[in-house]
Amino acid sequence: MAIHTNLPIYKVAYDLLDVATEVTRDMPRDFKQSLGGKIRDHCVDIVTHIFRANVSRDKVPHLTELLEKLQVVELLMRLSKDKRFISVKQYAKATELTNQVGRQANGWRKSASSPVA
Repeated sequence: MAIHTNLPIYKVAYDLLDVATEVTRDMPRDFKQSLGGKIRDHCVDIVTHIFRANVSRDKVPHLTELLEKLQVVELLMRLSKDKRFISVKQYAKATELTNQVGRQANGWRKSASSPVA
């Protein structure tokens, strides 16, 4: 078992948290805590599920929960872009990172759920 902070998925998820923190900072005050806070909280949850999956024997439930949180982040980022709370460039960066986390999590989940030969 690798240290979770050395995993490629962790590094990308941390970058996503960093982007989420940046975009939240620039949101209008009315939405900074509600919308921005949810985005940040779900990104923290994603990083937490990476740790939990790494230390758990049964990784699939944690990775499934991670993917659900990722979907919420994608939805909230899209809403933020549509309402012009964040720029298209910020949205594109966030989408790139969510896609990378999603691909890695799905691969990890598939690997964890396949029988050991």
